[in-house]
Amino acid sequence: MSVDPELLELLVCPNCRGEVEYLEDEERIVCRGECGYRYPVRDGIPVMLIDEAEKPAGGGRRR
Repeated sequence: MSVDPELLELLVCPNCRGEVEYLEDEERIVCRGECGYRYPVRDGIPVMLIDEAEKPAGGGRRR
């Protein structure tokens, strides 16, 4: 299930306020800012909660 593109334009990472990108094949929203957190998407709804985020292994930005 896809995330509404208009919604994606409004979203920012709740941790660092960085821009985010939707990875449809992984059903994840990925922060392209400083933290690199990855947020799950459930039934087409982004779960933008820091407690639900997958943190990068190195603790910093991932590309």
